[in-house]
Amino acid sequence: MNRNDLRRVDMNLLVIFEALMFEKNLTRVAEKLFMGQPAVSAALGRLRDLFDDPLLLRNGRGMEPTARALAILKELQPAMDTISGAVSRAKEFDPATSCDVFRIGLSDDAEFGLFPPLLRQLQEEAPGIVVVVRRANYLLMPALLASGEISVGVSYTTDLPANAKRKKLRDIPCKVLRGDDRPGPLTLDEYCARPHAMVSFSGDLSGNIDLDLAKVGRTRRVVLGVPQFSGLRALLAGTEMIATVPDYAACALVEGCALRAEDPPFPIDAAQLSMAWSGVHDNDPAEKWLRSRISQFMSVSLDIPGL
Repeated sequence: MNRNDLRRVDMNLLVIFEALMFEKNLTRVAEKLFMGQPAVSAALGRLRDLFDDPLLLRNGRGMEPTARALAILKELQPAMDTISGAVSRAKEFDPATSCDVFRIGLSDDAEFGLFPPLLRQLQEEAPGIVVVVRRANYLLMPALLASGEISVGVSYTTDLPANAKRKKLRDIPCKVLRGDDRPGPLTLDEYCARPHAMVSFSGDLSGNIDLDLAKVGRTRRVVLGVPQFSGLRALLAGTEMIATVPDYAACALVEGCALRAEDPPFPIDAAQLSMAWSGVHDNDPAEKWLRSRISQFMSVSLDIPGL
């Protein structure tokens, strides 16, 4: 196919093709791209004609890409990234007049403890923008960045896509939350004897805190696992349960209530909170502005009432 032949190719079809390869579901693609499902189905038919391949085949209740479809995706993605980057760099960005939509991935602790002041600043500088937050963690972040569902994410991170970039925002020191009224900090014996609540996105009841406890030859008893930090305020109040959480989540949780936060009675290795973004958006003026505000408002240390 030469350059003149490219005029017959609808670029919108390629965007839909990429979404289909990641979502493998017509309804989810329609929701993601703000299209009707019949339009997505029609686009899949046109894509099958264009590439002379079924592209997606039924597999039980789901759909799976063909080998040819995966090979096409591997060839197309770098080209689409290049085009997207070139178009983005060609436009200027004025926060005061922008109506851009920004898609951010946030871990629950970052969303709960650090996002509110960032959002206030974004809305003050750019009142016309739209911010869409997706729940992300170290397990979800790679796929969300690779698929383009988010342009930037904030979380503890491990493996990332090859074209992703990462910047450390801050360490994540931990605090112990408690809702009882007894004076004095907890001893290590008291900490281990108390029932523990744990925020766990995956439902696991052990984590890095247990590894740190094992280093001093101790264990804890987790009796409650919840998926979000916001629930801890009501769950801990007036009980013997305690929870060990990032300091910025503790700061938000103790504000205006009877909970208090204190330092843990044993050493905890601080993890790192990082910002990760797709290399496609590295030089995009709007995304650079967003990342600068994330760095400004999510890397600062917070003062916790009572400490």
